[in-house]
Amino acid sequence: MALKPISIREMEKQTGDQYEAVVVMSKRAKQVLKNRIAENLMSATEEDVEMGVYDEVIEKNPDDYEELEKPTSIAVNDFIKGKLKWDETQD
Repeated sequence: MALKPISIREMEKQTGDQYEAVVVMSKRAKQVLKNRIAENLMSATEEDVEMGVYDEVIEKNPDDYEELEKPTSIAVNDFIKGKLKWDETQD
């Protein structure tokens, strides 16, 4: 699931500023990561987590490992496909 090289021309189709493109993609990657963390916390039962603190280390079975697409890859693909909308006037 490695990120494939993308052309600067592909980024310029969405925005003329390369730096703006990097900022938009990085903010989207952070958003994806935060959503995953929130989903993991929501899926934990109340017995497992009390007030946001885990009482014990939960060991995961290696056979149950599910490899997810990296947040950076999702952000870049969303940007290139034109799925992201942003306001240029905001910080």
